[in-house]
Amino acid sequence: MSDQDRPEQPYAADESAAVPPSTPVPPTTPVPPSTPVPPTTPVPPSTPVPPSTPVPPTTPVPPTTSALFADSMAGAARRAGFGAATEGEPISGHALLKAMGGIRGLVEAVLPGLVFLVTYSLTIDPSTDVTSDPIGTLLPSLVAPLVIGVIFVVLRAITRQTTTPALGGLVGTAISVALALFSGKPSDFFLVGLWTNAGYGAALLISVLVRWPLIGVAVGFLMGDGVAWRLNASKRRVLTILTLCWTGLFLGRLAVQLPLYLADNVELLASMKLLMGIPLYAPLLVVSWLMVRSVYRRAETSDSL
Repeated sequence: MSDQDRPEQPYAADESAAVPPSTPVPPTTPVPPSTPVPPTTPVPPSTPVPPSTPVPPTTPVPPTTSALFADSMAGAARRAGFGAATEGEPISGHALLKAMGGIRGLVEAVLPGLVFLVTYSLTIDPSTDVTSDPIGTLLPSLVAPLVIGVIFVVLRAITRQTTTPALGGLVGTAISVALALFSGKPSDFFLVGLWTNAGYGAALLISVLVRWPLIGVAVGFLMGDGVAWRLNASKRRVLTILTLCWTGLFLGRLAVQLPLYLADNVELLASMKLLMGIPLYAPLLVVSWLMVRSVYRRAETSDSL
C-alpha cells in the first residue's frame, strides 16, 4: 500500500504544548519570635519540721493484789521444797539435796544447833546454877552458834551467792541468843523454834478445818492451777491429806519438845530438835513430791481423754 492509500490520521495535539503555570503559592507568614519565658521564681526553702516529741515510756502496770498473792504462795511452795514437783527431773537423792539448799543449806540448817549442843555439854556443869551468872555461864555456848552464823553469811558474800538464807538463819540465831541471855535460861535458846512449830501447825490445821488447806493453795499456784484444784475431788483430797501430814510434823515436834523445854532439859531438847529436823522433813518432802506429781498426772490424763 502506498502512502497515498493510507487513511489520513487524525490531527494529534503536540505533546509539547505548554502546560498552564500553576497558581503560585503565597509566601508563608513568618512565625513571630516566641515570647521569652520569664525566669522561674526561686522556691523558698521549706520550713524545717520540728523534731517529734519523744513518746514517753509506757508506765508498767502494777501487779494486782491477786497476782501478788499468787506469786507469794508459789514462792512459799518453792522455798518449802515443792519446786521439784513441777520439774521433770526424776526424784532422787540429788533432787532432794537440791531442794534443801544443797550441802551448804544442810550445813547451815544443822550446824548452829549442833555447835550449841556440843559447846553447852562441854562448858556447863549440870550442878551449876546457871541463873546465878547467866552471862558468864552461857556466853560460850551462845556465842559459838552466833559466830557460825556470821561465818556462813561472810562465806556466801565472798562466793557471791545469795546471802538471804544465811541472813535469815543468823537473825533467828541472834534472837534465840538474846532470849536465853535475857532470861538466864539456856532452854530459851529453842523458844523461837517452838513458836515456829506452833504457828505453822495451827495455821495448817485451821486451813484444813475451813476447807482451804494451805498446802493445796501453795501447790495450786505453783503448778499454775490457781484454786481450780478445789473443783477436782482427787486433787482436793490429796492436797488436804498433805496439809494434814505437814500439820502432824509441826505439831509432833511441838508435842515432843515442849515438855522438854518446860523441864529445862537442854541437852535432850537440843538433841530432839536435831533429830526431828532434817530427818523428818526430807522423807515427808519426798512423799509430797510423789503425791503431787501423781495427782496432777492423773488429772492431765483424764482431761486428755
